[in-house]
Amino acid sequence: MGAHRKPKRRSLAGPAGRTAATIALTGAATATALDSPAHAEPRLTPAQVKAEVDRLYEQAEAATEKYNGAKEKADAARDSLAELRDEAARRTARLNTSRAALGSIAAAQYRSGGLDPAVQLVLSSRPDDYLRDASLAERAGTRQAAMIAGVRRGLSEIAGVRARADGRLAELKTRQSELAHHRSTVENKLASARRLLDGLTAAQRARYAGDTAQDGQGGAAGPGGPQGAGTVPAPNPRAASAVAFAHGAIGKPYVWGATGPGSFDCSGLTQAAWRAAGVALPRTSYAQINAGRRVSRDQLAPGDLVFFFSGISHVGIYVGNGQMIHAPRPGTAVRMAPLDQMPFAGATRPA
Repeated sequence: MGAHRKPKRRSLAGPAGRTAATIALTGAATATALDSPAHAEPRLTPAQVKAEVDRLYEQAEAATEKYNGAKEKADAARDSLAELRDEAARRTARLNTSRAALGSIAAAQYRSGGLDPAVQLVLSSRPDDYLRDASLAERAGTRQAAMIAGVRRGLSEIAGVRARADGRLAELKTRQSELAHHRSTVENKLASARRLLDGLTAAQRARYAGDTAQDGQGGAAGPGGPQGAGTVPAPNPRAASAVAFAHGAIGKPYVWGATGPGSFDCSGLTQAAWRAAGVALPRTSYAQINAGRRVSRDQLAPGDLVFFFSGISHVGIYVGNGQMIHAPRPGTAVRMAPLDQMPFAGATRPA
């Protein structure tokens, strides 16, 4: 019997050997990485969290104002669409009445046989009556022609109304898409802010809430409120009414998209305040800045609208002594605050 030989181990050399070595090393490194604890992202300091949360709230408010603008346009498009549909229905009803009348005339003519007028005159036993009837028939024919023309005109007008309604429907769909986008942006920013705050300890969250509240106190209290706010007389009864409304709203919660009476966002508060004074303002902060006469900061009077940030994304109502009343952001309530709390962007005095 032949001796059994132990098979030789085949050595890996050259490119094949190098490839195997690389795979082995990669596998070992991967196993080591899997076995070791994952490297956590560096935690933000409370100050960094506050700065980031403030930034997210500012972005959320800018998106809120865009949402408010899109909603205003969507509501207008919806109202216009409803009016056009009602108009089309009314015109269609009138058209159907005219069509029914024409149908009755056509049926009567069919039943009369439609004889030649000369033949009807010859056959008539009472020619005088026939001639009178023929004259009436001619006038009836003129009225019939007018009715036909009216039906044609009605059809054309209804087509025009329906075309305008189709345009409003397309606009409404566009505005609804914008609404959904801005709503999503607001909700995402607010959710990110909440996650950051949830990462703080209870003591840190309490300190953040305290700092935020202190930002809105507006300094030491004096007669009539912080720094004597409320003692400066308004320039006219309407401004006084707007300021009084704003004072009455203090303590009501900020809710984005809200215009009162139980909650407000920033432009919802100023719009409601001036509405109480009999003045209609646009819905958004970036539109309200153009609703009145521009005034410089050193010429501010109670009732003036004051705007902040480069995108005109926040608005309050000035009440005197460097103070305003505003709806700051989610999680807060309407309050009094100093103008220098945020970067000032301009002011306007509603008519």
